[in-house]
Amino acid sequence: MTARTTARRLARRPIALGASAVAATLLLAGCVAGEGEAQAAPEDGTTAEGWSADTLTLDFATYNPLSLVIKDQGWIESTLGDDVTVEWVQSAGSNKANEALRAGAVDVGSTAGSAALLARSNGSPIRTIDVYSQPEWAALVVPEGSDITDVADLAGRSVAATKGTDPYFFLLQALDEAGVDPADVEVQNLQHADGKAALENGSVDAWSGLDPLMAASEAEAGSTLLYRNVDFNTYGFLNATQDFLDASPDLAQVVVDAYEKARAWAQENPDEVVSILAEVAGIDPAVAETVITERTTLDIDPVPGDAQRAVLEVVGPIFVESGDVASQDLVDAALDELFEPTYAEAADPSTIAG
Repeated sequence: MTARTTARRLARRPIALGASAVAATLLLAGCVAGEGEAQAAPEDGTTAEGWSADTLTLDFATYNPLSLVIKDQGWIESTLGDDVTVEWVQSAGSNKANEALRAGAVDVGSTAGSAALLARSNGSPIRTIDVYSQPEWAALVVPEGSDITDVADLAGRSVAATKGTDPYFFLLQALDEAGVDPADVEVQNLQHADGKAALENGSVDAWSGLDPLMAASEAEAGSTLLYRNVDFNTYGFLNATQDFLDASPDLAQVVVDAYEKARAWAQENPDEVVSILAEVAGIDPAVAETVITERTTLDIDPVPGDAQRAVLEVVGPIFVESGDVASQDLVDAALDELFEPTYAEAADPSTIAG
């Protein structure tokens, strides 16, 4: 019997071990006694199939195309069967996903890397268990006919941005690079869709935008991208609460396995991903195609590690300078604690039904 087979059997048993503890058990035990025997009905509140909980709550978001694929295909529901109810909650932005994670409204939520670090730095006990994309999803946007031609022109102007998200930190990095004091810019803290509306109706001079809303504004309202910089975009992080990981490592592994199945499927079926995004986001397929084919990289290593830390080490001091985090020590501690790579390292898409 292989170690992976043993891992899957252990994951389905009604135990509450962390992923690292499961791995240690494998090394010591080698194989499970009684393999192939019928399981007795559990008496500890676990499901009949041995899953650690009877409900799994996940987010989906238009900025996370893999979540849309998984929800559309129903793979997690098929894998868990009737004994686990899968609930889906839409996240309108990384800040909303972080709020849901902190409140326990979702077990697993998708954010930008910067937002995950911000939340962890401010005491939210989340862990990043998978990296779902490397997007260019944020840029500075101005309306059609604007007299703003470079970032320096934003001094004395109003800019919409959603605090606690990648576009907000994109704005701060762009201002710093251009030598503009953020205090000289009127930042209107609006949710992404509201920022788009404010840009298009003239309520603000610029918007630090997020796809697919940004691509839609370009196509439908003639908005233009004032400034792009892929290096100012942090990765897409899949995060789970520590309580969830402690109680349900089996379900966490199923989620990560499903994400890795979706990653391969999305790369093989880009046209279908475009259609799914267009339908969920209510945008033209041509706009969705721009987002998926031009501004989203899915072919990456899903294990959170050095590449993501390097990006966040640049963003972290901005948190402190902007007052979003009280000290650099808190940022450094969060960087040391945020990543939980064992789930992505053990990912096996073949375990997912469908």
